[in-house]
Amino acid sequence: MSAASAPLSLADLPGDLVWRGRRFNGTPPQGHPTGHGALDAVLPGGGWPTGALIELFTARPGIGELSLLLPMMRRCTADRWLGWVAPPRQPYAPALAAAGVPLERLLWVAPASPAEALWATRQCLASGGCSMVLSWLGKADMAALRRLQLAAEESRTPLFLFRPASAAQQPSPAVLRLRLEDAHGQLAVHVFKRRGPLLDEPVLIQPRPPIDARPALVAAPVPRAQVHPIRQPATALAKQHLPVQQAAVSSTPSPTLVTHAVVRPDPARARAPGDPARIA
Repeated sequence: MSAASAPLSLADLPGDLVWRGRRFNGTPPQGHPTGHGALDAVLPGGGWPTGALIELFTARPGIGELSLLLPMMRRCTADRWLGWVAPPRQPYAPALAAAGVPLERLLWVAPASPAEALWATRQCLASGGCSMVLSWLGKADMAALRRLQLAAEESRTPLFLFRPASAAQQPSPAVLRLRLEDAHGQLAVHVFKRRGPLLDEPVLIQPRPPIDARPALVAAPVPRAQVHPIRQPATALAKQHLPVQQAAVSSTPSPTLVTHAVVRPDPARARAPGDPARIA
């Protein structure tokens, strides 16, 4: 074999022309601190990425996954909404109030179908009125995930997408993907996609006591296709020990209670591309 046709090794190539997939390409943008030092230490930018789709996978809800986001929920809802779209159970006001989440900034969306859940998630992002959005989607194809990632980027709003563990095998445009597991009272966070090298060991997080003692989600019927901010003071709700539906959410919208609501789309508008946000 002649020298001209001999294969080259990576060591023979100029270093500035070779990008290795397991290293960072430049300095990652500054992230939002997670409130968990061990997790911040392994995330590019030192926290949750800004304006990005973040996927969290669990085998079942209620293992402490909301505890992971509590520090950011407390910090980011001072002047904008905290969007919750299609949670699997009803938000439980006393637990959230005890954890320091301002209930008057919580925007709870109960869509009637997966298509409406996807639509409502995009409108929460596009409205510019949410500091962060949490959404529970069972099934979502690559096209839907790309639209969500683009909406998060354009609004510079972090979107936390809760999905079943089985969906972790599917490809995704998310910049950060975490698999969450119960680890004998702790929350094991497996970072299996990030900007940079993979992690061999999970990060262990101690769930916050208020979430463990009184779940933030309760198994109660959810009124479908309704969205209501929670208007009662957090201290009053904490004393009542009532689920949100009984303490702060009525079955029909009231002008005195609701000042912001995502309107349920009619079918034609739900399918229209580029449909603007309908925030009433």
